[in-house]
Amino acid sequence: MARILFSSFQTERLILRRLKDSDLRQYHAYLNDPQVARYQTWETYSEEQARAVIEEQQALEPGLQGRAFLFALELKETGALVGHVVFTVQEKDYHQAEIGFTLAREFHRQGLAREAASRVLDYAFTERKLHRVIAITDCENLSSVALLGKLGMRREGHFIQNIWFKGKWGDEYLYAILRDEWLERIHRRDAEFAQRSAETA
Repeated sequence: MARILFSSFQTERLILRRLKDSDLRQYHAYLNDPQVARYQTWETYSEEQARAVIEEQQALEPGLQGRAFLFALELKETGALVGHVVFTVQEKDYHQAEIGFTLAREFHRQGLAREAASRVLDYAFTERKLHRVIAITDCENLSSVALLGKLGMRREGHFIQNIWFKGKWGDEYLYAILRDEWLERIHRRDAEFAQRSAETA
């Protein structure tokens, strides 16, 4: 079993932490929402499957090669589990990783996925010093496409009917961002914030 080191990260509205036993009800509920599962690999999730994921995650650390780590997203204001961000360092190259995100339906369109994914990218590039992070999304998932663009990720691939998905062939986009590109975004953001603060001082 991996030695437990990760505790939590915080953003303005969220606590990013590992899944815990008390998350089962909320985790199982949003996984089984048809709207949430529409572009995911599953149709339904049994309670036993959800419990097994939670138990497995409690023994993992983020960044283990080839092992997906789920950052649970807890809303500071209420303590509710609102979703998760998946972070997977490639099995054959520890310099690269993939992210994905799933939020409960009632928390869509509030900027929470962007807030959480930004924090995970910060972790990937500033703390783990990875070289490249990718994300793959169904071409019809317009919300995900928009979010990846807002994160500054570049569309690098458009795969035509590359995946058999829920009874039909589907198309996917591949997005990516490099460490230097992400750090430049942070630098620009901090410079703009400093300028605004000076103007209002």
